[in-house]
Amino acid sequence: MKVLIVLYSGGQAAQEQPRLLGTTENKLGIFDWLKGLGHDVVVTDDKEGPNSEFQKHIVDAEILVTTPFHPGYLTADLIDKAKNLKLCVTAGVGSDHVDLNAANKRKITVAEVSGSNVVSVAEHVVMTMLCLVRNFVPAHEQIINHKWNVAQIARDAYDLEGKVVGTIGCGRIGYRVLQRLEPFNCKELLWFDYNDIPAEAAKAISAKRVDTLDELLSRCDVITVNCPLHESTRGLINADAIKKMKKGVWIVNTARGAICDRKAIVEALESGYIAGYGGDVWDVQPAPPDHPWRDMRGPNGNGNAMTPHYSGTTLDAQARYAAGTKEIIENYLNGKPQNPANVIVENGEYATKAYGQRK
Repeated sequence: MKVLIVLYSGGQAAQEQPRLLGTTENKLGIFDWLKGLGHDVVVTDDKEGPNSEFQKHIVDAEILVTTPFHPGYLTADLIDKAKNLKLCVTAGVGSDHVDLNAANKRKITVAEVSGSNVVSVAEHVVMTMLCLVRNFVPAHEQIINHKWNVAQIARDAYDLEGKVVGTIGCGRIGYRVLQRLEPFNCKELLWFDYNDIPAEAAKAISAKRVDTLDELLSRCDVITVNCPLHESTRGLINADAIKKMKKGVWIVNTARGAICDRKAIVEALESGYIAGYGGDVWDVQPAPPDHPWRDMRGPNGNGNAMTPHYSGTTLDAQARYAAGTKEIIENYLNGKPQNPANVIVENGEYATKAYGQRK
């Protein structure tokens, strides 16, 4: 069978660091294994447009592997063309790059490596909060530009202690963020989700659940987005939602860029209504050079803590999602059932409630 693997190219970094498994050079560590089994394996970073290697090979691939960091966007029209496609594997977490409804119609299984990135992303969320609240980025830029103006930085620097922090989505990542915030002595830790969190997770945090999203938006000094992207969350943080927030709120988004409205974020930051926006996810990936989130700043030249999408692809996370990808493919090849925690859609049905409130 044909296995199509879409990854980003790591160049010299991937050549020097073989643990960069999520690259075209190191091929998730599964290329030789699949070739040894006699399969036709195509690995590429070329994913954009009708003439791309991705669109060329998807027509007869049986297995597609891609990542959230350099996603091959599998739209409904491409699924129609992919007559042999049976399994889509996300090497990582987050399968919104696949049209899940179209996959269900074709009874294509979509699976991801659940839990592979949860610690990595939770740590990145807390790091980004601190960068924004402490006004770290402009302070660092001063130093590398051979300048020194403490007052210019301190005018927008605060403590995380005593602040109200809330998460939109309290799944595997969201509750770990709250857990890591416990030692900071925040005034309150809040969460909103339509799903309950596991009992063992609830015991690990002192956070309070709020009944509505509007309540969370209105009470928080810091808001972190930790929910999947689906029909109900696309554009969730828009101009109307921002108006319900406190003036001077900081927003951290490591979930999916399209959950936050591009224009609304820029306008709110540049006007000074929000104090900062940070994260590593973009509404198009890779983000084009002219994406406004690259250059947006608050009135004092602060408030931008954006990075490339790397929170969930530390070397530790790459080892986990590479091993998980191999396990999913191995189960498929051997006719074994998948780990239920990894399955998004299967046999024409949603196997998880993470992608919207479904019956």
